[in-house]
Amino acid sequence: MTTQEPGGTDSPALDLPALARCVSVETAKFAAAYWGRSPLLSRAGELAGPDAFADLLGAAAVDELLSRRGLRTPFLRVADRGTVLPAGGFTGGAGAGAEVGDQVHDDKVLRLYAGGATLVLQGLHRIWPPLIDFAQRLGAELRQPVQINAYLTPPGNQGFATHYDTHDVFVLQVEGSKHWRVHEPVLPDPLDRQPWGGRADEVAATAEGPAAVDTVLNPGDALYLPRGWLHSATAVDGRSLHLTVGVRAFTRYAIVEELLTLAAEDRRLRAGLPFGLDVTDPDAVEPELTETVEALRDWLRGADPVAVAERLRSRSWPAARPAPIGPLAQLDFAERLTAADRIAGRAGLRWRLSGDGEQGAVLQLADRVVRFPAYCAAAVGAALGGEPVRVGDLPGLDDDADRLVLARRLLREGLAVPA
Repeated sequence: MTTQEPGGTDSPALDLPALARCVSVETAKFAAAYWGRSPLLSRAGELAGPDAFADLLGAAAVDELLSRRGLRTPFLRVADRGTVLPAGGFTGGAGAGAEVGDQVHDDKVLRLYAGGATLVLQGLHRIWPPLIDFAQRLGAELRQPVQINAYLTPPGNQGFATHYDTHDVFVLQVEGSKHWRVHEPVLPDPLDRQPWGGRADEVAATAEGPAAVDTVLNPGDALYLPRGWLHSATAVDGRSLHLTVGVRAFTRYAIVEELLTLAAEDRRLRAGLPFGLDVTDPDAVEPELTETVEALRDWLRGADPVAVAERLRSRSWPAARPAPIGPLAQLDFAERLTAADRIAGRAGLRWRLSGDGEQGAVLQLADRVVRFPAYCAAAVGAALGGEPVRVGDLPGLDDDADRLVLARRLLREGLAVPA
């Protein structure tokens, strides 16, 4: 059985490893000393200079997104002094021929921003090409799903009050300067179900105390924040544009969740409670709790790592999309394909190839299963394995006619791309 995790793309604007653009220490040191543990401030001089992130997004790109890309909610949020404004204040109909009622109106956004509101461009890892590529590369290096938002704040303004995120973030300062104050967590390692709003009083009180990090980010600077660390930011002097790269890292609680799902296989744990039991009475519940814990402990001793990994795969693979493909260019290439052409696996595609007895080869993807004749297994593995391969060199097939049939299918299924 062969399993393939995502690889990066070859965007010329992103020659450095993605993580090396975000942190000023070696990967091993970052993983041991900072990841999930402590903030890390990296100055532009330790990275790639003041223009380190200029290729990812800039003011002109923001203008284009807001005015020419037909942006809709929720790809834009607007916040004013800590309050998220209703979308109806900056969206509306798109005019004749595009009867969509929630498209962003650039003139409305202009007035709100001029009045001091912060613009939050969300999900840029889905809609802005340089950030699509960057998110894929960083996600591949971290082996975690990645999302990217941009925050454009007018001079002297603060979009959001002190808060924490339930995911790790890399803050990349693109333009202008921003004053950041970071405090230690009120709840270390919060889960998605434990947002800061439920601890607003603790957050506010902690924010009044001394900060663990109190600094100004200038263009090219970066700041890593583990989930749970409190933070707030205010634009200094001119406008500020920064990217927030969120990393949706898996936690041990995810394993717990999947173990509990699998535990339903145990009949003792499916058993009903005694007839007439008052579940509000601790004394009545106590013996049932004891027996349940014992049954769960017995079941956990035999928990199967293969089953748990399979459950986690079903959550992990759909969380990140493979690299974009152009449907028309893809079909045109497939139509004129020759044995001399080269193809490669689609970057970021998660797949697992296994045998199905003598009947065929099974390619498991994030959203579907694709079956091939058994004799195609070696060729499929070679085509998707990462390195470009000449169609005429695909192994295990009798002649170029068979190789072309298979290669065209891989292209039309969006599994392989022109190399």
